[in-house]
Amino acid sequence: MSTFSSLPEFDKELKKLSKKYPTLVSDIDDIKPILRDCPTGTGKNFIIVKVSGDVKIIKVDVHCESLRSRSIRLIYAYHQDRIEFMYIEVYFKGDKENEDGARIEEYLKSCT
Repeated sequence: MSTFSSLPEFDKELKKLSKKYPTLVSDIDDIKPILRDCPTGTGKNFIIVKVSGDVKIIKVDVHCESLRSRSIRLIYAYHQDRIEFMYIEVYFKGDKENEDGARIEEYLKSCT
């Protein structure tokens, strides 16, 4: 069985963004069944950003109902060995161009 967790920084970002985009929490929940079926995703909306051992860091565009035709970026880690997902970062791609590489590296260091 797969588990979903999140970093404290992710929780803060989600709380802030969900005030602006009220459907965001449910939009992220809607992607969980997709991740359970295909953990690294399928199609052009999923990009593997980094691989370190049994951990893959993946960036996905999540359709946000509040944004209509635009999307939110979700960065998560997939631990293949224990079928676990860790949400690392969430941001509106109109506000920020790229994921936080330092946060990803820090997370990967904490996994070893």
